[in-house]
Amino acid sequence: MAELGEAGFETFMETEQGFEAYVEMEMYDKDQVQHIKEKYSAQTPLVFYQDRIPKQNWNEVWEKSYEPIIVEDKCLIRADFHKIEKKYLYELIITPKMSFGTGHHQTTYLMVKNQMDIEHRGKRVMDAGCGTAILSIMASKLGAKEVEAFDIDEWSVSNGKENIDVNGCKNIYQQQGKLSELLNISGMFDIILANINKNVLLDEIKLYKRFLGPGGLLVLSGFFTEDISDLLAEGAKYNLHELKRDEREKWASLVLING
Repeated sequence: MAELGEAGFETFMETEQGFEAYVEMEMYDKDQVQHIKEKYSAQTPLVFYQDRIPKQNWNEVWEKSYEPIIVEDKCLIRADFHKIEKKYLYELIITPKMSFGTGHHQTTYLMVKNQMDIEHRGKRVMDAGCGTAILSIMASKLGAKEVEAFDIDEWSVSNGKENIDVNGCKNIYQQQGKLSELLNISGMFDIILANINKNVLLDEIKLYKRFLGPGGLLVLSGFFTEDISDLLAEGAKYNLHELKRDEREKWASLVLING
């Protein structure tokens, strides 16, 4: 998504199968898209479909096709234009622009599901690669004392701030950058949330360990079930051990405990 954004695509929508991306015809660079496809095809099978669509009221079309998500019949994730009559224990208002994390993707669903099973009250939480800030907002609503969120993408930080404001969360501190470069993040965290991808997680587990307090929980997703053993092996190097695992349509999540 991030690389297609750099290639001129402006609108993204997660679906059950992956995501849809839209770009104006004059901005479409076929060679650049092919380069992105080849780059990631080496890591995982990818299928691209493309279509040319006439101009129309895209806000109206998007609102009609963007469905709310219900996680475990406890948490409603909706956009601000959805009208829902039934009350849920938790309600998150998430309107994505060019950011990742609406609840539609299996990994976001798994992360939110894990969060609801973890005691957040009074805890200090890190949201690494926060995207729309959905996990930060969930942490805040679960009673976290403080949430430090960051993402490398400027548009994610902008979109995340909007979602944080809409949800009325006052204890989320968000910034742009990567953990290895952010000098103003210090101290220990009780919970670290990271829904990224396997390669980034493998590279950054050692950094998460540095910021995770004794008995702290590291919640991971963004990888397939066949990747679990690799992540567990890397975590074991830093005394991070499996507490729980879950999966949804071949995607997986892990909860690791420090110590």
